[in-house]
Amino acid sequence: MSEQRPARGGAFAWRGRLDPQYAPRRDGDPDPGEVVWTWVPYEEDPAQGKDRPVVVIGRDADDDALLVALMLSSKDHDGDHDWFALGAGPWDAEHRPSWVRLDRTLAVTEDAVRREGSALPQQLFLDVVEHAVARDRPRGASGARRPAPPRPTPAQEPARTGRRSLADRLRSIFRRSG
Repeated sequence: MSEQRPARGGAFAWRGRLDPQYAPRRDGDPDPGEVVWTWVPYEEDPAQGKDRPVVVIGRDADDDALLVALMLSSKDHDGDHDWFALGAGPWDAEHRPSWVRLDRTLAVTEDAVRREGSALPQQLFLDVVEHAVARDRPRGASGARRPAPPRPTPAQEPARTGRRSLADRLRSIFRRSG
């Protein structure tokens, strides 16, 4: 379920069921796990906004045409529990440290994405998702366990039966937090 979409395209407030994914591909299309650029409206005046980076954390479980994302900022938010320190990365041409806003979940359609940036490393992506879930969990609620580190590729380790995929681990985090 999404809220009112902006007339000019771009991101908009989102509430719904998340299908968390990590599936970045350098193909020019926005994918979960990537930092992409889109127009994001200001909260205080949704008629105005600016083009900014967002990290795509998955898709809407009821409408896979909607990418679910969290916005980034290079403004220092040290000590603010609504922001997660992402650090510097190739998504910022000036290599400034970035912060992910955890308390404002957005949705965006693929055609409203202006450009693809870069993929987050898988463990950093899991950290972002874990902090977003922890931030939304009511105080006193049982916490989601930290996701296991990324599994080695089949070339690095023999296949094991019963191992859960990254998508299964992320879904488990969101089920326990809801």
